[in-house]
Amino acid sequence: MIYLKKLLLFLFVLGVENSISAQVKLPALVADNMVLQQNAKVNLWGWASPNEKIIITLGWENLPVEVIADANGNWKAAVNTPKGSDKTYDISINASNNITLRNILIGEVWLCSGQSNMFFPVGREDKTWKTGVKNYEEEVKNASFPNIRLFTVALNASPTPLEDVTGNWKVCTPESIQTFSAVAYFFGRDLYQQLHVPIGLISTSWGGTKAEAWTAQTILENDVAFLPILQEDAKNEKLHQEKLEAYYLNLTNERMASAENTPKGQLKKPKKEPNKTSYVLYNAMLHPIVNYTIKGAIWYQGESNSGKAFLYRTLFPAMVKSWREEWKQGDFPFYYVQITPHKGQNPDIREAQLMSLKTIPNSGMVVTTDVGDAKNIHPIDKQTVGYRLALIARAKTYGENKLVYSGPIFNHMKVKKQKAQLFFDYADSGLQKKGATLKEFEIAGNDQIFYPAEAKIDGKTVVVSSSKVKEPVAVRFAWKAVPEPNLFNNDSLPASPFRTDDWMPNTEK
Repeated sequence: MIYLKKLLLFLFVLGVENSISAQVKLPALVADNMVLQQNAKVNLWGWASPNEKIIITLGWENLPVEVIADANGNWKAAVNTPKGSDKTYDISINASNNITLRNILIGEVWLCSGQSNMFFPVGREDKTWKTGVKNYEEEVKNASFPNIRLFTVALNASPTPLEDVTGNWKVCTPESIQTFSAVAYFFGRDLYQQLHVPIGLISTSWGGTKAEAWTAQTILENDVAFLPILQEDAKNEKLHQEKLEAYYLNLTNERMASAENTPKGQLKKPKKEPNKTSYVLYNAMLHPIVNYTIKGAIWYQGESNSGKAFLYRTLFPAMVKSWREEWKQGDFPFYYVQITPHKGQNPDIREAQLMSLKTIPNSGMVVTTDVGDAKNIHPIDKQTVGYRLALIARAKTYGENKLVYSGPIFNHMKVKKQKAQLFFDYADSGLQKKGATLKEFEIAGNDQIFYPAEAKIDGKTVVVSSSKVKEPVAVRFAWKAVPEPNLFNNDSLPASPFRTDDWMPNTEK
């Protein structure tokens, strides 16, 4: 009798657990307040019992959508969305349990990623940051945009791909904007004010991280150029384990020693930064959200890769390729920020980012030489950065064909006697200098010695020369850690730093 009762209790508990596991579950991104990409086939997905039928009723469609979970309980449905508007919708998902998603908008969805300059919040985040963005109190006060929705992916790292992230969609308010990415917000706000459709912003970023942490493991393992990155990871992991072993050995000795001979509590356990290893952020903060249909992505990162800028020339495009392969949306727009001048950076990383314009299809780059801070790697003028990212999107993604979205980009050079004439893209409106004379130009001959150059604007070109260089061979512009260039086009967008030579060998190890 007792055995029978125990058996019945076991079967009851098992039945409860099975009924709980049978509940349809949704990922964090598929939730109240979300924005779905307009005029698109977007994914809704989740988990249920194996082979369970799920019925999805869309607020903008009369006929429901049916989908069957696979043998592992995974399901995904691709549904069509209408043109974006201010109208909100509900979505009902019915199976063994019923879920209703409310206050859904249809509009434009952008992924926003990178390291600390993308993570940098609008407000001071309870004074965690020394300062918020420029005029942050006013920006926070005015951040009431019910049709802009914000999703911040919680910080997480994983050695293997995860299925979900932590976070929730929030309506843009003075309260919710304080801790949200400033660059993402100003980008989205400018788009909203120009497009007049709802904007959804997904911020997934982490300070101090390298591009390889955001890149798929297979990409890194299948290219011999990236294997040294993984070797360095393995070396660091081995070193960490050795430190842990020494720590526990010393801890054992401390506990065994007498109080008179060894003071207790003096040992510090070695810490490991979880976000420093390759592909761990891709696994935890990108892979789980690749089902979510997006319009494009913006990116602000590079500071942590400046020590190996030559490798970044190929790593960065490979990272973008890995994202696009996962999202299966083709070469979606990918717009990024060239890092600002700072005493701890080098010009090589900005060059690698400039070169990526040619190696990353459907890309665009924001130049920030005029809004940096030599002593602060987190410059507070995020408004300009967001605005310029939005300029690129408006021109390249949303069809404002006459809009100039880039400052001058060096194209080619012609040498005439003792002078070098520099030609630029994005200079059709003409060039201008902000100041008495053009600065930051250098010129060299075959001896590879660079001298400060006299530079003058000649129509849509710049002519440079120096009395010390009789036969010019190469020119450099703003080629230093903290340049102060003042060359702009007549649309007030700054020229990117560049060099016409490639004399310096690659010494990265």
